[in-house]
Amino acid sequence: MPLTTHSSTSGFSSSRRQLMAGIGGLSLPVFWQLNNSAAAASSEITATAKSCIIIFTWGGMSHLETFDLKPDAPTEIRGEFLPIPTVVPGIQLGEHLPLLARHTDKLAIVRSIHHDDSFHGRGMYWNLTGHKPPRAANIPPMRDDWPSIAAVISKFRNAPRGVPGAVRLPYPMVDNDTLQAGEYGGWLGVKYDPIVLRPSSGLPFDGSSRTLGAEVLNLREVDLDRLAERRQLLSSLQFPTRPAGAASDYESFQHFHSLAEDLLAGSAVKNAYNFDNESPQVREMYGNHIAGQSLLLARRLTEAGVPVVQVCCGAGDLGGGHTWDTHGNNFNHLKNRLLPVFDRSVSALLQDLADRGTLDETLVVMLTDFGRTPRINANAGRDHYPDAYSIAFAGGGIKGGQVYGSTDSKAAFPKTLACSPADVHATIFQALGISPKAEIHDMLNRPFPISDGQVLPLT
Repeated sequence: MPLTTHSSTSGFSSSRRQLMAGIGGLSLPVFWQLNNSAAAASSEITATAKSCIIIFTWGGMSHLETFDLKPDAPTEIRGEFLPIPTVVPGIQLGEHLPLLARHTDKLAIVRSIHHDDSFHGRGMYWNLTGHKPPRAANIPPMRDDWPSIAAVISKFRNAPRGVPGAVRLPYPMVDNDTLQAGEYGGWLGVKYDPIVLRPSSGLPFDGSSRTLGAEVLNLREVDLDRLAERRQLLSSLQFPTRPAGAASDYESFQHFHSLAEDLLAGSAVKNAYNFDNESPQVREMYGNHIAGQSLLLARRLTEAGVPVVQVCCGAGDLGGGHTWDTHGNNFNHLKNRLLPVFDRSVSALLQDLADRGTLDETLVVMLTDFGRTPRINANAGRDHYPDAYSIAFAGGGIKGGQVYGSTDSKAAFPKTLACSPADVHATIFQALGISPKAEIHDMLNRPFPISDGQVLPLT
C-alpha cells in the first residue's frame, strides 16, 4: 500500500478530530489534560539509535547515476554510467560508487520518495522539515518556519552540559546568495538553531563558501587566554535594563554567548574538534577534503554527546561547481569530482562506525533536495526533478541490504511504495526512540505532531 502522505496545515490530526467528536461529556480542560498526558507518555519509545548523522547532498543528487540506474532505458534517459554489482545480490549502484558498493549490506535504499517543489531551497525545506514550503520563490529563514529535523531531535534529546543539541557542518546552505529556511529552529526558538562548525582551516578550501553573516565557528582559531580575559571583564560590567521588545534578541545573544564559552573553554566538543589523537589511517580513509573531514568530525561529535549532526556533503565550498546541481556536464562533474568524494567519505563513515561497534546506535541518513530529470538536456546535464528520487538509511536499527520502493522504467515516478519526506521523518524519529506523534508547540502555543508521516518498515 502506498505510504504517500501530505503535510497538514492544522495542529490537529485526523485521529484527534475523531477523538474530539466522541469525548461527549468531557469538558475541554479535562480533555486537554488527558490528551497532553497521553502525548507526553507516548513521546518516548524503545529504539536502538542514540544519535543521528544527516548527510545532505545540496543541489539535488542524480538518482539515475547513483541509487536507481535504468540500464535498459533509451540512451537519452540512462546516460553514460553503468550499474555495478554490490555485496548484496540484486542491488546495483552506479559504477562510480565502488566503495559504497561494499557497504550495501548496511544500507536501506529508498527509491520511491517524491514531493512537488523543484526549487533548491524549498526542496531542502521539504526534506529537512518534512513539510511543504510555506512561501514562494527563494525562502530565507523566518521564525514562523517549521523547525528542522535537527532542531526537533534536539528538543527531545538532551545533550550534556556544554554540548550543543544540534550541529551543522561545514557551512549553512545558501542559494542565490540567500540563507535558506528549513535548517533552523523556526518557531521552536533560537536556542534550537543548530550551530555551524567548520573543520580545521588546514583543509584545501577554495574560499568561496557564502555564510552571509551566519556564525560559523572554527575552534582551532580561538585564543583561550584572551577568552578568559574577556569573560572576566564581562562579569565585572554592569548592564543597563533591556529596552522593551528586546527580550528575544537578548535571549539569543545570551544563549549563543554561553554556548560559545562552553565550547571554546575545553568541552567535549572542543576535544572532538581536535583530530590529533585520531589515527592517520582513519583520517586518510575519510579523505583530505571538506566532505571527508566533516563526516569524521560528525562521528566524533556524536561520540561527544551531540544528538544530531547535519553535514552538507559537497566536494568543496559552495562555489566553484562543488554542489550537486549538475544542469550541465553532469557526467564529468559526477565522475571526476562529486561521486569520488561522496563515495570515499560516506563509505569511510560506515566502515568506521562498524569498526568501532557504534553503527547500531548511530542512525545515518542520506538526504537531498530532489532528483534530476530522467531526460538529459542539451548541455549534457540533468535539471531539477522532485517527482522521484532516492535516499538511504544505515545503522540505528535499520536493516541493511534492502531496497524500499521502485520507480518506473525511466525513474520518472514512483511505481511501488511511494513515500514522502514526512514518512522519512517519522522513520527517523522512530529509530531515535521519539514517537512521530509526540507534540511540539508553535509560537501561539498550538500543538502539532512532530511528523504527519507513516514509519517506513525498514527495521
